[in-house]
Amino acid sequence: TQVSTIEAAFQDFTERKDIAILLINQHLAEKIRPTVDRYEQAFPALLEIPSKDHPYDPSKDSILKRVQKLFGDT
Repeated sequence: TQVSTIEAAFQDFTERKDIAILLINQHLAEKIRPTVDRYEQAFPALLEIPSKDHPYDPSKDSILKRVQKLFGDT
């Protein structure tokens, strides 16, 4: 999938008012990491999840990094 397509879908879904939680595969989030890192809205909540072909890597999860920073666990 092209980065521009992923970014466009991300923008579309984050602007919708009928979505509360947005799930994104972590390996796709990595492709648009600057866009994901800039996203700061409460809704829809963003959750990075693993795919069956790409395991979850907590060191790349932007939400987990924010929580760790908040609690001083960096």
